[in-house]
Amino acid sequence: MSLHPWGTTRHSAFLLSLMALLLGLSPALSSAVPIDQSHSASPLQLAQAQNPRKVEADRLFDQGIEQFNTSQFEAALRSWQQALNLYREIKDRWGEGAALGNLGIVYRNLGDYPRAIDYLQQRLVITWEIRDRQGEGQSLGNLGSVYFFLGDYPRAIDYQQQSLAIARELKDRLGEEQSLGNLGIAYSALGNYPKAIDYQQQRLAIARELKDRLGEEQSLGNLGIAYYSLGDYPRAIDYQQQSLAIARELKDRLGEEQSLGNLGNAYNALGNYPKAIDYQQQRLAIARELKDRLGEEQSLGNLGLAYLSLGNYREAIDYYQQSLAIARELKDRLGEGHSLGNLGIAYLFLGESSRAIDYQQQSLAIARELKDQLGEGHALSNLGLALFKSDKLAEAEQNLLASIQVYESLRQGLEDTQKVSIADTQRDPYNNLQRVLVAQNKVEFALEIAERGRARAFAELLTKRTQGQEALTIQPIQMAEIKQVTREQKATLVEYANIDNEQLFIWVVQPTGEVTFRQVDLKLLKQQQQTLGDLIFESRESIGIRDRSVAFQETISYNAPDRQDYPELKQLYQLLIQPIQDLLPQNPQQRVIFLPQGALFFVPFAALQAPDGSYLLEQHTIVTAPAIQVLQLTRQQRQRLAASRGPAVVVGNPTMPKVVLQVGEPPVRLPRLPGAEEEARAIAQILKTEPLTGDRATKDMVVQRMKQARIIHLATHGLLDEVKGLGIPGAIALAPTGNDSGLLTAEELLVLKLQAELVVLSACNTGRGYVTGDGVIGLSRSLITAGVPSVIVSLWKVPDTPTAVLMTRFYQNLDRGQDKATALRQAMLDTKQKYPDPKAWAAFTLMGESE
Repeated sequence: MSLHPWGTTRHSAFLLSLMALLLGLSPALSSAVPIDQSHSASPLQLAQAQNPRKVEADRLFDQGIEQFNTSQFEAALRSWQQALNLYREIKDRWGEGAALGNLGIVYRNLGDYPRAIDYLQQRLVITWEIRDRQGEGQSLGNLGSVYFFLGDYPRAIDYQQQSLAIARELKDRLGEEQSLGNLGIAYSALGNYPKAIDYQQQRLAIARELKDRLGEEQSLGNLGIAYYSLGDYPRAIDYQQQSLAIARELKDRLGEEQSLGNLGNAYNALGNYPKAIDYQQQRLAIARELKDRLGEEQSLGNLGLAYLSLGNYREAIDYYQQSLAIARELKDRLGEGHSLGNLGIAYLFLGESSRAIDYQQQSLAIARELKDQLGEGHALSNLGLALFKSDKLAEAEQNLLASIQVYESLRQGLEDTQKVSIADTQRDPYNNLQRVLVAQNKVEFALEIAERGRARAFAELLTKRTQGQEALTIQPIQMAEIKQVTREQKATLVEYANIDNEQLFIWVVQPTGEVTFRQVDLKLLKQQQQTLGDLIFESRESIGIRDRSVAFQETISYNAPDRQDYPELKQLYQLLIQPIQDLLPQNPQQRVIFLPQGALFFVPFAALQAPDGSYLLEQHTIVTAPAIQVLQLTRQQRQRLAASRGPAVVVGNPTMPKVVLQVGEPPVRLPRLPGAEEEARAIAQILKTEPLTGDRATKDMVVQRMKQARIIHLATHGLLDEVKGLGIPGAIALAPTGNDSGLLTAEELLVLKLQAELVVLSACNTGRGYVTGDGVIGLSRSLITAGVPSVIVSLWKVPDTPTAVLMTRFYQNLDRGQDKATALRQAMLDTKQKYPDPKAWAAFTLMGESE
């Protein structure tokens, strides 16, 4: 069951974990001056210093600050509104601006975002009029925080960047520090945690330089949140403990309260519920001591989340009800909506679907009232699931589809990496809608939704590059187009969807356009405390692949196998192939294109073993692709390639660069690959070109030749996320020069405009990278985006000698006129005859076009 539990933080911000929306992480979303507690006196104000109305306005202004700090928001509103009226009467524009800004902030905290924006915009206009650059920067930062809460992260980032620019212009290091922190929080909400961590680290450095212990405390807490979101809970706890220590040193009880809540959430994620409850109880006690009603509301909500995780749904409901009561007392509409949504989830776990539906509908109404689009998306998703559990399939379909539409609207205007990150936090409605549609026997519509939920950012990036449009949102692929792709590919398409490790949905689309649906129950794996991903990892280990090794070797030797039977590969065959075996072509020359999802990208399909011991490679010609829509686009790329192109580029064993393998350690030189040099010389002879080896294989030389090459073959080290400090999901090792490190990164490949019809990455692990809902983010994705319709990559570290044999045979087959898929299959079969171990011949896979 996939749900979005809500919680709340001091600023009602939310962070997404893999399956649950956890609020309560208190990101300390500071603006340049969160509440304008002082404003510089103008000459007019100095003259008015003894004006009784001015004195009264200032008293009301300060009273509002005290009320706000104890969560008395309605009282603060009244005080600041009265102060605003007086400032306007005496034409005190500085005071008027300060009061408007604070009214905007309190409306933000109450969840009344349209009114908050109105007041903050008014303040911004006044700062322009009185040429108050610092106030302008503060107003921009505060507007950014409102758009953050609305889920409009691109606009939030834009405002924070403007605020940061002003702070730097004014050499306002404190303002710069706080803007950097806000940008970090925005990127964290987008799921772009590396960028979030970078901004928070910059903020932390400035805080330490300024000896701003409060800023240091907040930066450490926000770093803890980012690592929490990455699933690195021990590191999250370490940062939160440091933040907590400073809060206690400063006697910052509010900061202490927030850190305790964050620690509680981290221990909740680790499954240490007693410790989570203890920290949340400590936070609750401080909130009550400080009369911080908002903090109390949030602590109660987080305690509800802990008891929900324990399966103690009645106690969770009790805490959520208490949180709801305070939210209503404070007129905290956002918190009220979150509590209602959480109550709906708890009742759904209890099997009380009708009550769950009622609470989710109330939560949805509030989200729409507040124009909280992200909240609306979550409420629609949760409501759709509750309706599904109530067998109200048509209504469930309607709400889940609406949730998807809301989520997709929030991705517009994002960069590619941001689209990938945020889409990963929004998978649930896609999975649940597929379930609902299958239950209604709408299997073709379910396939459209499966496609819609994968590789959309990749498809948009490809379309943007091929059509030359900067801002582009493509339409989801429809069934008629899916059938057209199948006819054009002259292949059988097999698309997999792993639905929460409970069901495996499989669609088979024949070249005739006929669609057949099958499903596999994964609950047996679950009963064995195993997931499909675990089985894939074990199957790779069974043939000698060590996925968790980070060592680079000069030569990977081949050892003859002492076995020919692999139970794990047979079990994968049973799950992935046997249910559709009757639908696959009988002729082994006919192509089958597998469209995996998640960990299935790492399945060596060629090596899957039938019950009789034969391999899938012997039965079929295999191709893989991340999505049908991507296949549609690679076909268009293939058709656009120039007829006349330059000679092939073949690289082997360049002079190796130095790389940092662990943060904080000195760089080390990668080992030589003499076998790769021999491979390159043999292949260059077939392709009638000169190989680039040793010092000649510089990054500049290789990139220049790649731009016009027809075929590109790179036999060198491929680097993945085990090499720290690159900041990207992969790189190719080339010869360094005085001008560069020698690393050709996936990010750099992404922006090249290549004319090659084929790139072969004959290196270790080049088919791997970061697994996301958008596919594998790595070298192959970058090359296809750069214009290459066909890429051959490896799924593990490959032995030198069999690889040289395989690659030589592949190019010989190509030279004889075979298409790429057939040439690769025949080369793998020939290599298998000489080297029967699957580790030796099954690593390579063709992605994209066969012809």
